[in-house]
Amino acid sequence: LAYESNAPVNWCPALGAVLANEEVIDGKSERGGHPVEKRAMRQWVLKITAYADRLVDDLEGLDWPESIKEMQRNWVGKSEGATVSFRVAEAPVSGGSFNVFTTRPDTLFGVTFCVLAPEHPLLATITTAAQKSAVESYVSVAKNRSEIDRTAKDKEKTGVFTGAHALNPVTGKPIPIWVADYVMMTYGEGAIMAVPGHDARDHAFAKKFGLPILQVLDGGDAPIEEAAHEGDGKLIHSDFLNGLDKTQAIIRVTAWLEEKKLGKKTITYKLRDWLFSRQRYWGEPIPVAHDGKGNVIPLEPKDLPVRLPEVQDFKPAPTGESPLAKADAWLDVTINGKALRRETNTMPQWAGSCWYYLRYIDPRNDESIFDKKLENYWMPVDLYVGGAEHAVLHLLYSRFWHKVLFDLGIVSTSEPFQKLFNQGMILAFAYETATGAKVASDLVEEKDGKYFHIETGEELRQIVAKMSKSLKNVVNPDDVVAKFGADALRLYEMFMGPLDDTKPWAENGVKGVFGFLNRAARFFGTPENIVDEADDKETLKLLHQTISKVAFDIENMKFNTGISALMIFNNLAMKKGKVSKETAQIFAKILAPYAPHLAEELWQMYGNTETLAYALWPEVDQAMLTEDVFEYPVSFNGKVRFKLEMPVGTPVAEVEKAVLSHETSIKWLEGKTPKKVIVVPNKIVNVVI
Repeated sequence: LAYESNAPVNWCPALGAVLANEEVIDGKSERGGHPVEKRAMRQWVLKITAYADRLVDDLEGLDWPESIKEMQRNWVGKSEGATVSFRVAEAPVSGGSFNVFTTRPDTLFGVTFCVLAPEHPLLATITTAAQKSAVESYVSVAKNRSEIDRTAKDKEKTGVFTGAHALNPVTGKPIPIWVADYVMMTYGEGAIMAVPGHDARDHAFAKKFGLPILQVLDGGDAPIEEAAHEGDGKLIHSDFLNGLDKTQAIIRVTAWLEEKKLGKKTITYKLRDWLFSRQRYWGEPIPVAHDGKGNVIPLEPKDLPVRLPEVQDFKPAPTGESPLAKADAWLDVTINGKALRRETNTMPQWAGSCWYYLRYIDPRNDESIFDKKLENYWMPVDLYVGGAEHAVLHLLYSRFWHKVLFDLGIVSTSEPFQKLFNQGMILAFAYETATGAKVASDLVEEKDGKYFHIETGEELRQIVAKMSKSLKNVVNPDDVVAKFGADALRLYEMFMGPLDDTKPWAENGVKGVFGFLNRAARFFGTPENIVDEADDKETLKLLHQTISKVAFDIENMKFNTGISALMIFNNLAMKKGKVSKETAQIFAKILAPYAPHLAEELWQMYGNTETLAYALWPEVDQAMLTEDVFEYPVSFNGKVRFKLEMPVGTPVAEVEKAVLSHETSIKWLEGKTPKKVIVVPNKIVNVVI
């Protein structure tokens, strides 16, 4: 699944180095502003595309948020369509051809021009002498722009005519060939057939450069010259496809293309094979060597692990290779009598993060990756809590990696993570000007509840924003722990709201849960409050309801409501002024998942010598969960006027009698006899007058 490829990298001539983890902005490096160009470099690639279908199909059996599944499906980007061959009709060297992948071969009669990517190898051959200078100039700029920048929807369309023409395969008519940066070599064939009548991007390009626009699908809300009709419709102006719908036309034209040997049915993917090389020092060395004749020699197990050598200079080699290319003593090695040169690329961080969970199974095993029995017991991971930002990188790569190990018989499951839960993001306060410009918090002062820029005096708005070092609004957990303790930090993060919600950080909230912990510590940590006598029924009832609630909420990741239940019980205990030792110990047990330090201290105060971590979760007395009384809402002609408590199971006739004799009922009846009294046991009472 691994192979070497000439993959593009960002090369900075001024530094003589490959730029890693640095953004290229307008052709220059983020740091230093040096000119950057793309170069092809021999690198290692993993063939993740071989698993494209399984990566999509196996999502169906996972208990993951549907949004994450959809992101992975879109990232893989499976598309069914046709590969169509366009023959070059007029160029310095005519008779060549290029392929286009399209999901809409039914619109071939509407193709009025073709566009090649700036990296397309055919450009150098087909560009005419008159257009050569313009094309080369355009290509040199376009090739170094980022893919995101090139494909942005709101970006103004740019391009250059190559001077060459291709033949539309279904009409035989010549159509111009252009080069434009919105076409990428990394998708399809690096060329597109443009149907401006039915594609907004092609329409904008055609309008800008005065290219023909044809309508081949009926319908549309505006004339085709004004806007593309991107909906479906019956085929028109399309010869043998006229009158067919989309599905019928695709089948018919694909069969026609295959018969004429001008194309074929094709499935393609947005997903590209995974570039697995880095030209930097840190990272796992790739365990292969080269013999100088183009042969790659995998190292044997006895030669592993390959360890990074000690180096003094961590800058890339002048060739663009990693710093390892300069470690001569390490670089040249003799294996089985052969003089070889080690691989100088290193693995990316993904090499560890893709399978770390498997090593957790058996971390001290120095004979193998893990014990097979342990892997069979623990896998797949029952619950993975992680951010949605990992959806199409870490989570997709881990699934691919795991499937490879499954196919090799190393793991027993085809998927690593059965259930996925996305936690929300915690935001912090930030400040901005009236125009929306962000201001770092150390440049802000507060006066009478308003915020001002300390240098300009401008009044600022306080907003909630993502924590950022540049805005200086990052909350340091060490500071919170130093001020309130680890339990308070832990408890507040769970009490802020539903775990999957995005919510703002507020120190007053930490103070609130800190107060709860102090009250609990004072009450349950005071020996005089812990007595050797049974609790009253109200205390026992709420205790068992709290045990049940906390257990349910932990299982369902509703931590905030579980904490609320603990607070309610603590308030009742303080109101009563005393609880039994058994109740105090149970409270420590159910508090422990949220505030383990305080819970452990209370547990030991009650005379327990073994850690609370080994204590069993308390059992719930189900009888205590059953209510003895029910509070009926009593309505007169459908409007609730009062509420009345009655023992559960009270006969309907007795409920009716109690309602009618109530002083509020006497007031509303005004001496009248009700037409009807409707009693729904343990639900409602409605008096009709």
